[in-house]
Amino acid sequence: MEHLVVRLGSTLSDPLSWIVWSSQESEIIASGELANAQGLASLAERAGQRAITALVPTSDILLKWVSLPVKASRKILSAIPYMLEDEISGDINQQFFALGPRQGNEQAVAVVSKEKLGLWLAMMEDAGLSCDKIIPDVLALPLAKQGWAMLELTGQLLIRQDQWAGLQGEKPWLVQAINHHAKQQAEALPLENYSGGELVELEHVAVESKSLELPMSILARGAIDSNFNLLQGDFKPKTQNTGDWKKWRLAASLAVIALLTTVIDKSVEQRHLSAQRSALKVQIDEEYKRAFPNAGAYRDVKKTMGSKIAALEKGGGGASMLVMLSQLSSAFSDSQVKPQTLRFDASRGELRMQAVANNFEALEQFKKLAEAQGFAVEQGAINNTDSQVIGSLSIRS
Repeated sequence: MEHLVVRLGSTLSDPLSWIVWSSQESEIIASGELANAQGLASLAERAGQRAITALVPTSDILLKWVSLPVKASRKILSAIPYMLEDEISGDINQQFFALGPRQGNEQAVAVVSKEKLGLWLAMMEDAGLSCDKIIPDVLALPLAKQGWAMLELTGQLLIRQDQWAGLQGEKPWLVQAINHHAKQQAEALPLENYSGGELVELEHVAVESKSLELPMSILARGAIDSNFNLLQGDFKPKTQNTGDWKKWRLAASLAVIALLTTVIDKSVEQRHLSAQRSALKVQIDEEYKRAFPNAGAYRDVKKTMGSKIAALEKGGGGASMLVMLSQLSSAFSDSQVKPQTLRFDASRGELRMQAVANNFEALEQFKKLAEAQGFAVEQGAINNTDSQVIGSLSIRS
């Protein structure tokens, strides 16, 4: 299979590198450099039906590992932006968080501004190129057996430090950064060099020179083999229609037939349910008249029945379980907390329950909403089970 791999810049004016790589033959079909993003349109013809991968500067991306709670559910992943809030400058709502590999309780996360990711996609789309995958450029470098791996490209250095860490930037600045880090080590820092040439400016670094290859061919192999993709969630590529549609026409036709059959069945079922509803309404009216023979005329049986029950409860004096539950209904619905078990102590006017919620925040929200209505709420034991939280609550009027 052949791939077009393009290394984009941080801005529209930065130079770009590209390569058409055959993964089957492990050879270069074509390669070159472009002065800026305007030249991308010249690659549209070369792209053809090839898969397109974009490499982007790691200097624009934060690569981090986040420690998750033991047995964390997938819902906890939505809290990752807040876990990294102190390490991100600016509004976290303007950042995009892409999930990488997970090792035990450690989750890899790549953070990039939505504006920057949108700029890279716009570069490709304006040139008529449909990008399938975007990855930070240092993650396309080979992973060193020991120490770091380094590659020089268009006056910049790309350094891969480990599975999920790296540096990218102008060569003079990064040479100083390497030397500073190496001096802190007891032994010389191992460095696999894929760029060729002697690195006399490096100090306390054990350089191992690798076979000299075109830099973009090294990055192309790593980019194609990488399982990570920044294009997730709202940025996930939309499925493109291709000539394969003809192969699926029969299946699509059968699906349409099945859908029409389902619609017809649902229509018949709806008519049946409407008839049952009418019969049930007649039965409710009969039962209401039997329970309240002197009630007289009414319009809404539900509302009228509620009034009758409320009147009976007020006449009994003291707190009522039904009244309390009715008053707490909005707190239940807004927080999405659901009671599992209920016990009511009439002498104390206290409602005790086991409640289930999606998370701890939902239980806290319920407590605040109930207290805002004049209830006293005490929380008991709280347990985390699978993807839900179960807590004990005591509520007094």
